[in-house]
Amino acid sequence: MASNVLSPASPARLCSSRSGMFSFLPKSLSGTCRLAPRDMGKGMSIKCQATSIPADRVPDMGKRELMNLLLLGAISLPTAGMLLPYTYFFVPPGTGGTGGGTVAKDAIGNDVIAAEWLKSHGPGDRTLAQGLKGDPTYLVVEKDGTLATYGINAVCTHLGCVVPFNVAEKKFICPCHGSQYNDQGRVVRGPAPLSLALAHCDVDEGKVVFVPWIETDFRTGEDPWWA
Repeated sequence: MASNVLSPASPARLCSSRSGMFSFLPKSLSGTCRLAPRDMGKGMSIKCQATSIPADRVPDMGKRELMNLLLLGAISLPTAGMLLPYTYFFVPPGTGGTGGGTVAKDAIGNDVIAAEWLKSHGPGDRTLAQGLKGDPTYLVVEKDGTLATYGINAVCTHLGCVVPFNVAEKKFICPCHGSQYNDQGRVVRGPAPLSLALAHCDVDEGKVVFVPWIETDFRTGEDPWWA
């Protein structure tokens, strides 16, 4: 009795038959199918044979890795070039003066020049400038028309609101929860628990410079809570 002649079954070696079951050979393989006669009236047997890709057509993995590295380098260089300006944007403003101070900036980002500031800000004035770490900080003009040697951080010690100066009452009054500070920033009414922070205010080469205040708080006689 004749036996079926069929190569070992695998997805790549299946081919069509009269039963309607079939699958396609992948492009990477080439193959042939031939029919072998069986007993008369009992149908035909199928034999499939597939060949693999020649060795000289296998991609060179070394070249592929080199091309990937070249592509990565081509993408990385322009990306780094674009990121540098954004990184510089988040760097704190340039410092100047003694003790690692920061040059004060006005409302439009220009350096504050002491002489020019005093021309437009009279005695008793308290106007915001950009101070240490970018915090809003009041420049204080004394009654004699000179610039005070301290600046007052405008961030409320209760929940962090920016506290405006009320000229009529000569106080800093927080609009969020009603905390009040005197004209030097000392807390006089809660719920704020602490006075406003201080910064030294110096003049270096004509520019106003804020320097961290680490000495005793002259308003309370206590160590600075913000240092």
